Amino acid sequence: MSAIGPGTTPATTTGVRAERAIAAGASAARVVIVGALLHVKQLSRSPFEIATAFIVPLVQATLAVYLFRAGTEPHLLLEAAVGAGLMGVWSSVLFGSGGAIQNQRWQGTLEMLMIAPRPAVLTLLPVTLANAVTGTYAMLGTLAWGWALYGITPDFRDPLGFVAAAAGCVAGLGMFGLLLAATFVLLRNANALTNTLEYPIWLVSGMLVPISALPGWTGPIAAVLPTTWGARAVREAAAGGPIWPSLAACLAIGAACLALGTLALVHVERRARVTATLALA
Repeated sequence: MSAIGPGTTPATTTGVRAERAIAAGASAARVVIVGALLHVKQLSRSPFEIATAFIVPLVQATLAVYLFRAGTEPHLLLEAAVGAGLMGVWSSVLFGSGGAIQNQRWQGTLEMLMIAPRPAVLTLLPVTLANAVTGTYAMLGTLAWGWALYGITPDFRDPLGFVAAAAGCVAGLGMFGLLLAATFVLLRNANALTNTLEYPIWLVSGMLVPISALPGWTGPIAAVLPTTWGARAVREAAAGGPIWPSLAACLAIGAACLALGTLALVHVERRARVTATLALA
């Protein structure tokens, strides 16, 4: 890589800066990808995570099937199964973001993550992304149980669109999880907050119950949540509707959460260093 010296021209300087920016971006992406893969491997070897991946989808598939069979639209069973699977993804992200921070505290590695030469966002984002990725086990398990026990055929109108929507939803929820993780760093009992957020978020997001059936004041709240748009994109892919507007909204809100989470993490890290509360468990 060329250096910037007294004899360089503006064009050369711009080229060098662009070259450095590309290298820095590639390095950051590599850190996030490698970190996410590492955390996915760790989670996939956890007996608790494996048991949860088998049991929770069965409960959620049963809930969705009987809820919609008792209603006036039993033909929407596939969308109900997809929504129940998204509930599993959200639960994995929510509890994973809080539990991962606590686990790092208990293992005595949180301090090392926070003082690493990389920005804190690059060390915590892989954790939330890994939890979102492992949450897809719940979606696949819900669809599998729905097919095996209740005859819900996973006949998606747009299979490729469904894969793209699911991937975008996972990315959006992972970025949203970073914003939550930035808050969890300061909380000694982060699980207390996760317990209060799980059901309200998936309910307001319309994962299983249509937003139109909820009170009107929930609309503005749903509109600013990436879970709402991610769930809508996945359902539209299953039903054959346009997925890209909802998917773009999910990723845009997720990117905003990532930016806010980065700023919050910097503030939280500084405050934790000053008050010496980072390692409290």
